Amino acid sequence: MKKRALLSVSDKSGIVEFAQALESLGYELLSTGGTMKHLADNGVAVTAVDSVTGFPEIMEGRVKTLNLMIHGGLLAKQDDPIHIAQMEEHGIQPIDIVCVNLYPFKETISKPIVSVTEAVENIDIGGPAMLRASAKNHAYVTVIIDAADYNGVLSELKEEDGTTSETRRRLAAKVFRHTAAYDALIAGFLTDLTEEEFPEQVTHTYELKQPLRYGENPHQKAAFYSRPIGSDFSIAYAEQLHGKELSYNNIQDANAAIQIVKEFVGPAAVAVKHMNPCGVGTGETISEAFKKAFEADSTSIFGGIVALNLEVDAETAEQLAEIFLEIIIAPSFSDEAIERLTKKKNIRLLTISFDQHKKDAWNTVSVEGGLLMQEPDSYGFADAAIKVATDREPTEKEWEALKLGWAVVKHVKSNAIVVTDEQMTLGVGAGQMNRVGAANIALAQAGDRAKGAALASDAFFPMADTVEAAAKAGITAVIQPGGSVKDEDSIRKANEYGIAMVFTGVRHFKH
Repeated sequence: MKKRALLSVSDKSGIVEFAQALESLGYELLSTGGTMKHLADNGVAVTAVDSVTGFPEIMEGRVKTLNLMIHGGLLAKQDDPIHIAQMEEHGIQPIDIVCVNLYPFKETISKPIVSVTEAVENIDIGGPAMLRASAKNHAYVTVIIDAADYNGVLSELKEEDGTTSETRRRLAAKVFRHTAAYDALIAGFLTDLTEEEFPEQVTHTYELKQPLRYGENPHQKAAFYSRPIGSDFSIAYAEQLHGKELSYNNIQDANAAIQIVKEFVGPAAVAVKHMNPCGVGTGETISEAFKKAFEADSTSIFGGIVALNLEVDAETAEQLAEIFLEIIIAPSFSDEAIERLTKKKNIRLLTISFDQHKKDAWNTVSVEGGLLMQEPDSYGFADAAIKVATDREPTEKEWEALKLGWAVVKHVKSNAIVVTDEQMTLGVGAGQMNRVGAANIALAQAGDRAKGAALASDAFFPMADTVEAAAKAGITAVIQPGGSVKDEDSIRKANEYGIAMVFTGVRHFKH
């Protein structure tokens, strides 16, 4: 009996050559719709699926391959006497190779404007059914979803007169990954329409962006995956203009940097080390902003990641080129900046879109045996229920410093304290087990610059010792959530030293 292959693809690349090779090997080719026409137009002999099923395509193509004659051929155990007898009884012929692509659901819902009707019409039914049937029966059927696999399959067919069980299993696994991802996108799209916050099951899907040389440490394997439909304003969708491949730690740090820099509307520059900001600066120009970020901590910035929210011009590029940096991220680089910075062989230059960006609805973090989900912390100064808790209100200059500190502190690992003036960070205390310890680190880093500066805390003060430390360092304004049972102690201490203290009513823990 002549072997048969069913071909129905939206991606026509290489399909004619693949079909011609199968034809030369003696395969009968079955096909539908556009694929059948494309093959016939290129001189390939094709049998229409409806001539096999005995039924025409109906319901605008919704039903064409959902038929006993097709699925019996895909699911039959070709060496089982019972299956063979039933095939003979019903006139079913086995199908040995299946090459199918699915309707472009991801591409459809990726469009800026798409109706629910259009999205639903691009939910493939027959395609996944054929793929899953073929993948289940991979002991007998070779199933292909990717044109990259054509040549490998053809080589085995020519050399072995069939594919190996290892190849069929590998291709079947690829199919089930593909259909699982396809269904995950559909489930996510429809769940979003229902506005269910925590459905009984959650399935996320990601696409391999690149294997990484190693993980956090050289003895750990790692890879980088991106969301199929993610925000352009993310490291996953950045364009790399220059430099060696990103590492696991580079990606983590770069992500931290862009999450901070997006807090600012005016010119801003952020330097990050180990996922914490070591320097944040603002100014009238992007050059001035970077100068402030550098001055904030000229030691820690060495070997760091810098994100800027405006184009890197020639002046800024000269400043950046003076120090060793791993990555520079910006919306764009001028030609002069590119020429200057690409003289440094290993520095990575990345661009991302700073236009209006779609935010991820949820942040996810894996834990041993599970997954945590939460809304992103998008709570900003404008959202806060600001209350001046002390006798003295902040001056205009202090307000600007407090706003800057509040924007930065939520991106610092808890317990977190940030000391700022109105244009830059002066000290950052990150990831300490007690709040006064974090304050002491930030104040020590600020040194004399703490005199007249502001201090921001990601959570309330459990006792007055943080205010005491701030006052002795010369801090004149403090911003914190408030809400401690000992708030009055901190307020009294602030009034004693003439510090203006503002409560926001919300904390910014970052674990």
